[in-house]
Amino acid sequence: MAETGPLAGDSLDEIFRDHTIALLGEGYAGESFPLLVKVLFPKEKLSVQVHPDDAMAQKYGDPRGKTECWYALDAQPGASLALGIKPGADSEKVRAAILNSSLEELLEMVPVHKQDMIFVDAGTVHAIDPGVVLLETQQNCDLTYRMYDYGRHRELHIDKSLEAMRMKTRAGKVAPVAENSHTRLIDVSYFRVDRFSLDASGHASLPSSESEQGRFNDRVQILFVSNGEVTLFADSSPEEPIRVGCRQTAIVPAHAGPWSLATAGSAEVIRIVPQRGPQ
Repeated sequence: MAETGPLAGDSLDEIFRDHTIALLGEGYAGESFPLLVKVLFPKEKLSVQVHPDDAMAQKYGDPRGKTECWYALDAQPGASLALGIKPGADSEKVRAAILNSSLEELLEMVPVHKQDMIFVDAGTVHAIDPGVVLLETQQNCDLTYRMYDYGRHRELHIDKSLEAMRMKTRAGKVAPVAENSHTRLIDVSYFRVDRFSLDASGHASLPSSESEQGRFNDRVQILFVSNGEVTLFADSSPEEPIRVGCRQTAIVPAHAGPWSLATAGSAEVIRIVPQRGPQ
C-alpha cells in the first residue's frame, strides 16, 4: 500500500489497475506488475524447491515462470545457501534421495557474505538456510515446486519439480561491476539491480546524471533503501519530497519525469528495474 504521495492509501493492485502505462511504461505494461521484491529473513531452513521456466509454466496454463536473484543484506559468519545439485547426480538419483530423506547430501552449498549477489535461474534446485537476510527480486510468479521439506508435513511436488529441474543452470554468485557512480549487481533477462552509495555532499540524480542511466526512464524503477535514509525529490512535484527510511521501498513511475535523491548522512540504495525476457 502506498504510504505517501497523491495515491497514499491505494494498494499496488489499485495503482497498477488505474495507472498501468504511467506506472510501468509503454514497453513494460502487461496484465500484472512485472516483478516482485521481498525481504527474506528465515528463522529455520526453508524447503528445497525449484521454479519452472516460462515454457514449463505456460505448458500448465500460467503466464510466466520464475527466475530470481538474492542480494545479501546481511549474513552471519558461516552462512550458506543451497544452489544446484552436485555433479554426478541425475533425476532418478534425486528422486530416490527425496524419498529416502537424503536430498541434502546432493545439494551444492554456496557460502554467503553480506553484499553478495546470487542469481537463481529458473530450473535451479535451491534452499535458504537461517543466518541470512536477503533482498529477493523475482518474476511476478507464485509457482514453487517443493522437492523436500525436512520432515515437515507439507505437500511435495516431486514429479513437477523433477520436470522443472535442470542439472546445469547459470545460477551462482555474480561479481559486482563498478560503473561510474554506482555498482551493477546483476543485469539479466527480466531484471537489473544496481547499488548506489550516497553521502551528504549533495543530491544524487540516479536516472539522469549519466547518459547510460537515462535509458531506464522509460520504465518503472524500484528503490530499496538498504542502509540509512533518503529523501526523494521529483521535478513533477517539488513541493512534496518523500522520505524513504531504512528497509523501505519507493516506486518511481515511468512517467515521473526527472528525480533525485538526497541524504543527510550516508545511505545505500538498491535500484531494481524490469527487463524484457528472452525473445
